[in-house]
Amino acid sequence: MFKRTLLGAVAALGVSLVFAASASAQIKIAVAGPMTGEYAAFGQQMKAGAEMAVADINKAGGVLGQQIVLEIGDDACDPKQAVSVANQLASKGVKFVAGHFCSSSSIPASKVYAEEGVLQISPASTNPTFTDKGDWNTFRTCGRDDQQGLVAGNYMAKNFGKKKIAILHDNSAYGKGLADETKKALNAKGIKEAIYTAYTPKERDYSALVSRLKQAGVEVIYVGGYHTEAGLILRQSKEQGMKATLVGGDALVTNEFWQIAGDSGDGTLMTFASDPRKRPTAAAVVKAFKDKGIDPEGYVLYTYAAIQVWAEAVKKAGSTDPKKVAAAMHTGTWPTVLGPITFDKKGDVTVSDYVFYIWHNGAYAEM
Repeated sequence: MFKRTLLGAVAALGVSLVFAASASAQIKIAVAGPMTGEYAAFGQQMKAGAEMAVADINKAGGVLGQQIVLEIGDDACDPKQAVSVANQLASKGVKFVAGHFCSSSSIPASKVYAEEGVLQISPASTNPTFTDKGDWNTFRTCGRDDQQGLVAGNYMAKNFGKKKIAILHDNSAYGKGLADETKKALNAKGIKEAIYTAYTPKERDYSALVSRLKQAGVEVIYVGGYHTEAGLILRQSKEQGMKATLVGGDALVTNEFWQIAGDSGDGTLMTFASDPRKRPTAAAVVKAFKDKGIDPEGYVLYTYAAIQVWAEAVKKAGSTDPKKVAAAMHTGTWPTVLGPITFDKKGDVTVSDYVFYIWHNGAYAEM
């Protein structure tokens, strides 16, 4: 009886060791962004991209013979919450984070990741400080505000140079950063804005601000900020009889903008990279998303690409060690759904292609 019990215990131990070995053979990575809150539409874009990328990589055999497990971090685009999320993910043994979305989250979170030995690739944070501060672990698959702002400022100088322009921002790292770069480019062309001011995000009534714009005779409103406030400001300006054109950045690349602005959004202009959904390198993945009823708009494919790059760099490094993977990322050109990506010494993509889009009848299209 004792022998049988002992054999049973040994067998049970063997099974538990097999499960433990199986669990240890999994690589933990994460996607982090605003899964809830005002900007949850972008968090859902990132989540969709990450889940598809992980599923595709695992289906193809994983990385270094190991399957990937995806953790989800919700920072609600709040800097303090982002730091908390970063600490939680690091404590779970995450090797790599695709995130965050808001620059004001990515920048403080990156300090935690750098200290804890976690690699970070943001699909969406465009503030230059994110990579300019020189940490070993920061990369992005998107462009930068100084690139995007240059395109926006030059376009407005050429097309709206004789109109009264207001430049608004929400005081966030992203919003103010983009507004300032756009202002710099506009001013360099000899155009001075009529109004430059901040607004308070997450409010519902911007009528006082709109009244000020109307009184100043503003004809073009540039918004450095997110789609929720931009949509409200535009809608309320139309309600006050203004016929101003709204111009914004890449934070307007969500169908939620139209849900907020309604028909007032018609004619709105925004900067974003050339449509990744139309690139030949993305065709198969785009079809897979559409077969699942998902439109891979905005930052879906940028998140997918971030995970692609990490997985390929792990293979090249022959290790999941984040510092070895980061070093490998600086040494090659990586095939992705966005096309080939090469990083400079800061961790920025070497080629950006910001263009203008226009909103019409509830959809946006490249001009």
